Amino acid sequence: QICLSLVKLLFYLAHSPLGSIVLLDFQPRQFVMVDGNLKVTDMDDASTEELSCKEDNDCTLNFPTKSFPLKCSVVGKCEGINEKKNLFNAYRYFFTYLLPHSAPPALQPLLSDILNATGDLRYGINETLRAFEKILHLYKSGLYLQKRPLLLKDYISLQGFRTVEGEDYKCWPSYSHLGCLLSVHSAEEAAAICNSQLQCQSFIITQHRTWTGRPLASFQSSWTDLIPDTNAVVYIKRSASSGERL
Repeated sequence: QICLSLVKLLFYLAHSPLGSIVLLDFQPRQFVMVDGNLKVTDMDDASTEELSCKEDNDCTLNFPTKSFPLKCSVVGKCEGINEKKNLFNAYRYFFTYLLPHSAPPALQPLLSDILNATGDLRYGINETLRAFEKILHLYKSGLYLQKRPLLLKDYISLQGFRTVEGEDYKCWPSYSHLGCLLSVHSAEEAAAICNSQLQCQSFIITQHRTWTGRPLASFQSSWTDLIPDTNAVVYIKRSASSGERL
């Protein structure tokens, strides 16, 4: 969410009515999240000036660990230098820390592609935004889910109940520090996640949703502490319930 919001902001800056705007003091502390959108807190160090040049050698974009040769345009300006400077700063201050984590395994290669392409400045802001929007579509629609055996049949569902909330086993990347709370596309995906975790014996699809509209599922190591909840459904492994009376 943070990276996508940042890319949308940089897309606007690259195509603003004033021209391409560069953030000269590009640091994480210069941004805040407001209603799920990233905002710049200080525009004092923003500029629409693009570096003047006489030849391509005048247009090297330098960073502490990398340098990028750019073209000198016919009007004597380094082509796209503001856009590229913003994008590489987004890569080194945000993408490298946020993109490698928390995505479903099937989407991680696509995020790695964005990471590599922006780190080498092979993508401009337009290509980067399209790549992010493609991944978001796959994520929200569930199209990233690979064909796999249907696992929900291995679970018993109890309508009108949920497990007692409390501290349980931890997982990454959980939305709760007290247990294992993950976003899922469906109960079928939740069943696959539960099967992949040795501690998991049951899960519940909660009423809470993430910014993409995906429901949160709580995975637990037991199922015996049940309480009535008309809006809930508990899914229990058949193997865990064998020998027990439901």
